[in-house]
Amino acid sequence: MSNVKLFESKQIRSVWNEADQKWYFVVEDVVLVLTDSNDPKQYVKRMRQRDKELAKGWVQIVPTLWVDTAGGKQKMGCANAQGLLRIIQSIPSPKAEPFKQWLAQVGSDRLDEIENPELATQRTRELYKLKGYPEDWIEKRLRSIAIREELTEEWKNRGVKEKIEYAILTAEISKATFGLTPSEYKEVKGLKSQNLRDHMTDLELIFSMLGEASTKEIAINTDTQGFDQNKRAAKAGGKIAGDA
Repeated sequence: MSNVKLFESKQIRSVWNEADQKWYFVVEDVVLVLTDSNDPKQYVKRMRQRDKELAKGWVQIVPTLWVDTAGGKQKMGCANAQGLLRIIQSIPSPKAEPFKQWLAQVGSDRLDEIENPELATQRTRELYKLKGYPEDWIEKRLRSIAIREELTEEWKNRGVKEKIEYAILTAEISKATFGLTPSEYKEVKGLKSQNLRDHMTDLELIFSMLGEASTKEIAINTDTQGFDQNKRAAKAGGKIAGDA
């Protein structure tokens, strides 16, 4: 699946990567927009020569993906949002400065949130308000975030490995609650890169919270240890929400 984004009236080609469920953007297109270079390939080559650390991690940051072009599908270097932000740091162009300033502000905000965690909640609430969500939904969404964090902290303390195993356990809760894994649920709602829970109704959020809160309580009460025991707890916790 390919798409074309517009930035300052210029095209930036993008590709949906099923492997990690993220949008990737053609690096040469981004360089062209931010530098007005007549030869973005050569610009990228010189940029890698200047920034040795970027060059070291280039293969991981910029994988080659199939992209629709005028001459048919071609493999091109692409980066996701995180990778692009790293690349932009190495572009000495006035057009890149707004992005760099934004990065600096984000970094400053995150440091403030470490010092005062309540700031993160306040900023999240303001973001949802700006997106037009009603107050009562926002409160449920914030509570669901807190319950999720409590559950993942419990998993961490009980020997569950992050990311892959978290995703599997989350899928078990969702399947027992709604009859769908998160990826299947996103398909039903027609979502791609969007956050599933940001597109849930009040009731869906309530049942999600019930499933995760129940899973945490079962894990505590039965003293689950390791992935297999926590998987059984996830199924049982999700079933409580599913029955409800």
